[in-house]
Parts: sequence; C-alpha cells; structure tokens
Amino acid sequence: MEDYAAKMALKPDAALREYVVGYAQYREEAVLAALDELRRRGQPAPEDATLRPTLEATVQQQAAATQAARETTADTAEEELTPLYSPASIVVISAVVSVVAGAFLLGINMYKRKRGNAILGLVSFVLLYLIGEALLLRLLVAQHLFSPFMAFLLDLPLILAYIWWFWPRYVGTYQFQPRNWLLPLGICLLLKFSLAYLLLLNPTVAQMLKQQMEQMQQR
Repeated sequence: MEDYAAKMALKPDAALREYVVGYAQYREEAVLAALDELRRRGQPAPEDATLRPTLEATVQQQAAATQAARETTADTAEEELTPLYSPASIVVISAVVSVVAGAFLLGINMYKRKRGNAILGLVSFVLLYLIGEALLLRLLVAQHLFSPFMAFLLDLPLILAYIWWFWPRYVGTYQFQPRNWLLPLGICLLLKFSLAYLLLLNPTVAQMLKQQMEQMQQR
C-alpha cells in the first residue's frame, strides 16, 4: 500500500491544496493525507469538515470490501483443495501397521484424484511384491537368516514406491487438504492386535506356532 502520508509531507502547500480542491480526481486516501498534512502545518483546509467524513466512510467501505474479497478467495481456495492422506501418514501406517494398509490409504488418494483406473495397477503391484517377499522370507527362514528388522527392510522398497513412484504419477499434487490419519491408524492397530489375540487363543493355531518354534530350535 502506498504511503500517502510520507508522500504529502514532501509536497508544498499549493500542491496539497490542489488535492483538496480537485479531490474527485484523486484517491480518497491521498486526499485525506493532504488534509492531515495541511492540518499538521497549521493551515487546515476550509473543506476539511465537509470532505473528511465522506472520504473516511468511502475508505472504510473499500477496506471492508477488499478484506471480504480476500477472505472469500481464501475460503474458495481451501474448499477446492482435495482432502488427501499425506505421504508421511502413508509411510507411518505402512511401517507401523502394514504395507497393505498404506496401499489402502494411497488408493483412497488416487480415487479422490480421479485416478481410479490406476488403483488396479497398485493392487497388482502390491500383490506381486508380497508374493515375492513371502518367497524370499521363506528362503531366509530356511537359511536361518531371518530377523524382525529384516522384515521391515523388505517392506521398505514397497513403501518408497508408494511415495516416489505412485504418488507423483497417480496422485500428482502436493497441494491438498491433509486428512486426519490418526483414526485409520487406531482402527488398523486395533484390528491387528485383535486378530493376533484371537489367533493365539485358538488352540490349533497355538499348537502349530509351538511346533514351528520347536522345529526352528532343533535346527
């Protein structure tokens, strides 16, 4: 915004009087600044009492209209942003819960971005990766090379593929309204632990796990 007060302070009295007399040719803020400067110099304009209320009312109306336009633009821009799960939330849920849960959130994003035809490709890719991972894990267990940390390392390339391959190609934006991912995380963890608890309560499953542990110890 232009500093009319500083501008008027540099003008001679005659120039200030021109702003007052020809007020219709100038911006209201400039005329008000000229009136203020004349008053500061001890030479108040005779038109001050008549012009000032009208000019101040016009300036206030313009300021209110400008502010309303800015708020409307901001609200419209926010409404136009698509609500998406952030890349960070997909990484966290994939690492903490499972890569399948991360793929589910990514699939929701792709659907929201109207890339539904690419979801089948995501599902196929994840299934093939999990099959290959299962075969590799079986080989590692047979060779006594498996560890829990290694399981995370095997998931890491898939998680990176979500963010570095699928996101830029099928989500295609980093301007979005972040969705709350704590609720999906809580639901996934609840389902995960509930399923594990039910399996452990099953005598058949418990016996199979015990036998597998004994076989691994014997090896």
